Amino acid sequence: MKKLVAAIMMLFYVGIASASDNDLWEKSTLNQIVKRGSLEVCLEAGYMPFEMRDKAGRIVGFDVDMAKTMAHAMDVKLVLRNTDWDGIIPALLTSKCDIIMSGMTITAQRNLKVNFAHPYIVIGQTILINPKLKGIVKSYQDLNNPKYTIATKLGVTGEIASKKLMGKAKLQLFGTESEAALQVVNGKADAFVYDLPYNAIYAAQNEGKVVLLDKPFTYEPLAWAIRKGDPDFLNFLNNYLAQVKGDGTYDKIYHKWFKTKEWLSTVQ
Repeated sequence: MKKLVAAIMMLFYVGIASASDNDLWEKSTLNQIVKRGSLEVCLEAGYMPFEMRDKAGRIVGFDVDMAKTMAHAMDVKLVLRNTDWDGIIPALLTSKCDIIMSGMTITAQRNLKVNFAHPYIVIGQTILINPKLKGIVKSYQDLNNPKYTIATKLGVTGEIASKKLMGKAKLQLFGTESEAALQVVNGKADAFVYDLPYNAIYAAQNEGKVVLLDKPFTYEPLAWAIRKGDPDFLNFLNNYLAQVKGDGTYDKIYHKWFKTKEWLSTVQ
């Protein structure tokens, strides 16, 4: 009798687990993407070379090409939703998109609100300085002085790093990277703090107007963000990233946007 009861209870619990798994899959964003036939991606077009507009107004960049290959692998169409940075996590949480693919750094604060897939690239904060400070300012430590003014974008890790490591300096915050960097070019700020890829490209485009201190002084893994409670989608993203890194797809896209400059003439 005891064996019979145990067997019945085992079948009961297996049935509950199976039903629970099916419910989880039905609610999964991945399942909804497949049923809908489209992958809807939130990003902010203004972060070279991850996402920006070309001269025809189309959104292009490293993240966009990664999203295109992902949508192709899913056999669905890609929908890009250009979203202001300060509203990009709320947009995800209110289901205005399926995923954020927009050069987002993993932070503890963000991770309380969203789940991140494995990092797809690791970068760090670097500094553009006014040419008059070349040889005087050699690192972020030299900028930690009330006589200096630092510009960066509002709500990004550049703001966090500036406040934490250069708190004695004056801080100017702007809505876009380009506005903040322009302050250095125009002599209204001594330095611009931002991610290495953007600063390297900006320095190449504005040779003689800014000087790049290219040694990153922070560790920042970038990752795709999704809503919490979705293990199926997270599992797909981690496996997909491993696959494209293994089959050469990732390297091809990375080389296009980070190792060559041909695309610079095609963007705004």
